[in-house]
Amino acid sequence: MLTLRRLFFGLLLVAALGLMWDALPFYATADSMPEPAATTTDANLATATFAGGCFWCMEGPFDHLDGVVSTTSGYTGGTKVNPTYNEVSSGGTGHVEAVEVVYDPNQVSYETLLEVFWQNVDPVDSRGQFCDKGSQYQAKIFAHDDQQQTLAEQSKAALSRQAQFQKTPIVTAIEPAQTFYPAEDYHQDYYLKHPLRYKYYRTACGRDRRLAEVWGVDE
Repeated sequence: MLTLRRLFFGLLLVAALGLMWDALPFYATADSMPEPAATTTDANLATATFAGGCFWCMEGPFDHLDGVVSTTSGYTGGTKVNPTYNEVSSGGTGHVEAVEVVYDPNQVSYETLLEVFWQNVDPVDSRGQFCDKGSQYQAKIFAHDDQQQTLAEQSKAALSRQAQFQKTPIVTAIEPAQTFYPAEDYHQDYYLKHPLRYKYYRTACGRDRRLAEVWGVDE
């Protein structure tokens, strides 16, 4: 009986530790992480850079695309060299939170990446994105070459003709890509490392609710 009782309380302890894992500090890392997507051996990989408010929320939509090799949260568009999160989030550096997407053009097109970008931002908000306000949270497209610039402009023009953007126009800027500075390690794959915290933030920020309003889809 004593042995069974010890086993019972041992199982309860394991379950409790599992529930508490997401409450670890930001700098904690998970012992068991999903395996990274298989990388392609194609040397002709391409890079795309998008800013859509909190970079935690912009990695996942691209990670789920076949042909995307990696996503990295970071900072770009400003003048500060090697900025920190505190510097960028406080404003004044000129940088925005952004994601750098490395992809295989033979498997996924830049046009598809643009579609995913638009569906995950509020393109009519000039003050930031969702609950995060300030220039550091503005939605932007950073074009890495003339082709990306042209495709981004065409995509924006096509969306601008839609009915929901006639009275409130799209304000998302398209700019040449600049130096991209990866964010601190604890920001990378945050939605995977801390799923409960991430879901709470995303819900509290009203991101999905607003996206449903803009794009006319269910949350």
